[in-house]
Amino acid sequence: MLIADCEAGNIRYEAAESFFPHNNEEDFAVSYDAYFSKVLYEAKGRRSKKREEALMQEFQQHIDELAREAKGTVYWEKPLREARRG
Repeated sequence: MLIADCEAGNIRYEAAESFFPHNNEEDFAVSYDAYFSKVLYEAKGRRSKKREEALMQEFQQHIDELAREAKGTVYWEKPLREARRG
């Protein structure tokens, strides 16, 4: 996820991911949620399409770093659903 949060004249962008680990292909148990995040940008101002596009250029790299630190893997070629932008 790329999260934009505006509050009191400040903007903050954060890359975040949530994992649901499984031990094997047949493991359908409800698992814990492992949530990891990293602040990419924080300053006075407001949302910017130009800044968001620049952050999206590096988004996969940031998410992969978070995944490595969590000993996880993001399967980019196997998305659970279509990407959403709002």
